[in-house]
Amino acid sequence: MKGPSFYHKDAGDSAPDWVSSVEVYSESNNKNIDYIVCNDKATLLYLANLGCIEMNPWNSTVKKQEHPSYLIIDIDPSDKNTFDQVIDVALATQQVLDECGVKSYCKTSGSSGLHVFVPMGNKYDYEHVKNFAHLTAMKVTELLPDFTTLERNLKKRGNSKIYVDYLQNRRGQTIASAYSVRPKKGATVSTPLDWKEVKKGLHPSQFDIYTVPKRVAKIGDIFKPVLGRGVDIMKCLKKMEG
Repeated sequence: MKGPSFYHKDAGDSAPDWVSSVEVYSESNNKNIDYIVCNDKATLLYLANLGCIEMNPWNSTVKKQEHPSYLIIDIDPSDKNTFDQVIDVALATQQVLDECGVKSYCKTSGSSGLHVFVPMGNKYDYEHVKNFAHLTAMKVTELLPDFTTLERNLKKRGNSKIYVDYLQNRRGQTIASAYSVRPKKGATVSTPLDWKEVKKGLHPSQFDIYTVPKRVAKIGDIFKPVLGRGVDIMKCLKKMEG
């Protein structure tokens, strides 16, 4: 994308009456913001008509704003990382979570990374979920110390380390939703994967606005369990410590 652009989060008085919204106080902006709640096709089409290409929802619902529906590990590569390395980090994340009894789900970011999700079922607040994600990310970087990091600062990180981002689990953070189109060459789509697909040869460019509808029609929505029953963090921590 070239030319001027901006982020627009506040529906304000501009949205039609039939578009649902929820008012949330923003500390950084020191004001209330009306966030659009997109739960139907009409609202989705309204957003598309505004030129909104990708959808980036909160991790929680309107009813339980302080309790996320899921945990996210965002695998964010630097310029000199290969996608095969991204795959290695995703598999290491799966390994860490498997060992503490947690079933995880993977999707492409639609760009250069992968996202690993764990159902939380809106049972824990953001701080608890973030701390669990932090421990998970630490374990992953211990498995792959040569090319992973927990350093968020781009200059300090360098251009050859993959950032294992656990800070996406903070209140108000957003990330491209499953099945969201991304403003990338080829109109790629953030696509849920079966773990057996996460192997050498996989690349996000395989999944776009032409291939994904056929894929979903064939295999269904394999990401639906992410919104299901959440894990027991305390049980997971005991196994992780053991």
